[in-house]
Amino acid sequence: MISLPLVYTILALIAYTTSFWYLFINLMARRDSNHWFIGLVLGLGLALHATVLYYDMLTPMGVNYDVFVLMSFTSGLMLLLSLLFSTYRPILALNLIGVPVAAAGLILGFTFSQPTQFIEQRSWGLDIHIILSLSAYAVLLMATIQAVILWFQNRELKNKQKKRFWVNLLPSFQAMESLLFDLIITGFILLTIALGFGFFTIENFFAQHLAHKTVFSIISWFVYGTLLVGHYQFGWRGQKAIRFTLIGFGLLAVGFIGSKFILEMVLGK
Repeated sequence: MISLPLVYTILALIAYTTSFWYLFINLMARRDSNHWFIGLVLGLGLALHATVLYYDMLTPMGVNYDVFVLMSFTSGLMLLLSLLFSTYRPILALNLIGVPVAAAGLILGFTFSQPTQFIEQRSWGLDIHIILSLSAYAVLLMATIQAVILWFQNRELKNKQKKRFWVNLLPSFQAMESLLFDLIITGFILLTIALGFGFFTIENFFAQHLAHKTVFSIISWFVYGTLLVGHYQFGWRGQKAIRFTLIGFGLLAVGFIGSKFILEMVLGK
């Protein structure tokens, strides 16, 4: 018997595939894509993706934090934000990156997730903290990818290359830079709220080996905050914005991935 989550997964993948090829064909033909059509098809795909996540992530035992479920969640969130930002920025073609990422995350989550990763001493506040933290990491990862793409665009513009792959393929540098700050603002707000929930819901950071992760997250928060103040007060942009973005996410990665490596591989915890 075919399960409902399988049906929803197949339908979501059909919606994702349809939107991807529609965007790709129009991009290659240098035609404008219909925003309403893309919004409708991708919106349907995301709604189905969210339904599959509901079955996989929310269980009677609590929120399932299986790694493949989290990959599905973050990939869907990244596509949702990409679609939302493209409603008021001329960046619709960038969904060509978000769609396959969301499709891959959906497939991995549905195929390999196991309802086994639960927090023993859980609370709604802690669940909100974790979900917000994951959301902040996902958005700031998008900002980091955006910063790398901007670096390639900026290099082609400054070197005045005849063959400008990134400049010709992607939206204008100004539109891409505006998107970068949209992502940083969104990620900064999510990270701020996540840290706030963490301070009020996690009783003992040191006993749970979270002190170093928290320290790196706070430093990263200051880096992103400094960039936003510098941008809106002093006009920071270009290479300076790219460097701050990469440094900020590097600190987050060290705090999250580095602490996990030390605890599990070095200390065996």
